Amino acid sequence: MSDTSPAPARPTAPVLDVWCDLQCPDCRTALDDLRALRARYGDRLEVRLRHFPLEKNKHAFAAAQAAEEAVEQGQGWAYVEAVLGRVEELASRGEAFLLDVARELGLDAEEFDTSLIDGRHILIVDADQAEGKAIGVTGTPTYVIDGERLDGGKSQEGLRERVEEIADRLLAGQG
Repeated sequence: MSDTSPAPARPTAPVLDVWCDLQCPDCRTALDDLRALRARYGDRLEVRLRHFPLEKNKHAFAAAQAAEEAVEQGQGWAYVEAVLGRVEELASRGEAFLLDVARELGLDAEEFDTSLIDGRHILIVDADQAEGKAIGVTGTPTYVIDGERLDGGKSQEGLRERVEEIADRLLAGQG
């Protein structure tokens, strides 16, 4: 006789939304914390990049679209880290820089260029930005975990520890 009962549901991982502007120096500073969180929790914590391009950063909206194309091509985080690591170059070179980063990572730069022209990822960026505004995001980086908003644009001090406290509590509650 075979067992037809459904497999026990695996608890879903807690989600950390990171509202980010890819031309923001404070978001670059947050990269070390994001790397540490991803290393510590692996797939037990879902870290989601959410786009919040600021008007003052003229290439941030294009960078957000390019990041979505990188996700489509399977290298979202690698692309985001490469762009954030060189925010000054993005500020000075704009879309040419975004295409160069795609080439450096072995991605299809022609497809990146096409995606920036046809705007296929604009709705994702607009939706993220609208959701961010609706929940009170005003600057970047801003973290949201378990309904708690933590503003990293004012200071990164103690933020990773606070995210870890909340994530540990949520994960303990799943056991």
